[in-house]
Amino acid sequence: MSSVAMRRSPTVKFFSYGFLAIWLVLAAFPFIWTLWGSFKFELDFFSISDWTDAITGTRTFAETGSAFTGAGYEGAWVQEEFWRAVLNTFIVCFFTVITSLTIGTLGGYALSRSTFKYAFWLLMIALIFRAVPPITLVSGYLLPFYEWNLWGILPTSIIVLVAINQPFTLWMLHSFFTKIPKDLDESAMVDGCTRFQAFRYVIIPVMWPGVITTGLFSFLLAYNDFAVTAMLLAKENQTMVPKIASFMGTTQTEGNVMFAVAAVVSATVPVFILVMFFQRQIVSGLTAGAVKG
Repeated sequence: MSSVAMRRSPTVKFFSYGFLAIWLVLAAFPFIWTLWGSFKFELDFFSISDWTDAITGTRTFAETGSAFTGAGYEGAWVQEEFWRAVLNTFIVCFFTVITSLTIGTLGGYALSRSTFKYAFWLLMIALIFRAVPPITLVSGYLLPFYEWNLWGILPTSIIVLVAINQPFTLWMLHSFFTKIPKDLDESAMVDGCTRFQAFRYVIIPVMWPGVITTGLFSFLLAYNDFAVTAMLLAKENQTMVPKIASFMGTTQTEGNVMFAVAAVVSATVPVFILVMFFQRQIVSGLTAGAVKG
């Protein structure tokens, strides 16, 4: 039986690697094509007469003397001040992640160690709120934000994003905490630690991969959000995704659509770098359930 498996092994490996290569090409092609096209003129990248113009850059070369141009990036970042949207995005993401993790770690730990029945019902209520469409929460916040003259500023979107994100954060961190033996808490308290000291010095170091994983998902939720930020932020306070959408909606002038293409690449690259940098922590966090007592 083992000899048959060994004879089949090269074939299985060939098809496995072949499938993986095809999948990577298909998954990476949209971004690679967008990245390539972001250095072209609109008439090349969206050419109707000949799609190969997007590769050769015929009109781009005729206009600039080169097959590549940075006009799209210059228009997006300088002319349309996309850098403001980038700064706003990272402010919103930073405070959303910090607030969500603070509440989530404390709440998840407390619920995982609680022996009362209300802990289960609190988690169920959080799950119900997680299932509610985010636009429902946004509409509920609009009236008080308008009445208190708070609409259009960054803190309003942070508040709503935390409210939307908190049930997910609470559930994810709670599941990580339940995998950590209670003996660690008890041993730390026997050694003289308070409950909070045991949480801070013993549990959190063990939980760190899970915290990073949850924080990354919280970051991506805020980073990629459109509904909340589009409805709650004024034009001058827009984050990246609504700003890109505004490029697409006001592209009457030839070439302006390339601002959106360049902005899409600019918004995608930081996420790619972030995931590559934290890939080990993500894998460790997703397999944190392997902790045993």
